[in-house]
Amino acid sequence: MSNNHEPRRRFLRQMLAVVPVTSVATATALSESACGDAPSSGAVSSQGAAAPYAPQYFTEDEWRFIGAAVDRLIPADGLGAGALQAGVPEYIDKQMDTPYGHGKLWYMQGPFHPDSVPEMGYQINLSPREVYRHGIEACNAYCKQQHGGKVFAELDVATQEAVLHELEHGKPAFDSVPSKTFFATLLGNTKEGFLADPIYGGNQGMVGWKMVGFPGARADFMDWIDQPGVKYPYGPVSINGRRG
Repeated sequence: MSNNHEPRRRFLRQMLAVVPVTSVATATALSESACGDAPSSGAVSSQGAAAPYAPQYFTEDEWRFIGAAVDRLIPADGLGAGALQAGVPEYIDKQMDTPYGHGKLWYMQGPFHPDSVPEMGYQINLSPREVYRHGIEACNAYCKQQHGGKVFAELDVATQEAVLHELEHGKPAFDSVPSKTFFATLLGNTKEGFLADPIYGGNQGMVGWKMVGFPGARADFMDWIDQPGVKYPYGPVSINGRRG
């Protein structure tokens, strides 16, 4: 959420250092394969179709929230495109209709212990799509109460960032979903949408990969093994063969 360029670049580089981008989309790939369908529609839309993307899960008000929130989490700046330009909202919307979105990849039976240690895993009875539905509704209600009747998308940039900071630290006590869990889900999906392969709907134009210098799904790097520190000269390639 910071406007400082260097922390943003460092954040994205750390993301790649800890989790290779090809594995960022692993959960999504498993989700799609579980459904038996390859996400070909994402490949088409990621190339910038003429008609704007129409969300399949989110309502109009929810869609406005998603757009405003991800724009604050990864804003466009002098270093490159942000989450909106990368199609992150589209990525998140597509995820809602996968086994991940429906919570089918996790054990979702009780008992639940929301206050337990992180090692115990996911500890609420809501699927990701329910986390978004309840979380957005609760956040908009909180914003209305605290900021003169305005929902999150209507707030100025500084206030939006302040609200996201509060969510990150669990300050608003939502009845329907822990605000900290809602923020963590939103932030995690935003990172994925910015850095995953474009076939999943995000990272459109491979802007995330270009920013951090990731070459994508190239098959052969043998010529570069013995050249440490040399900048790789070729642009990124998607899993489906499209070049950036």
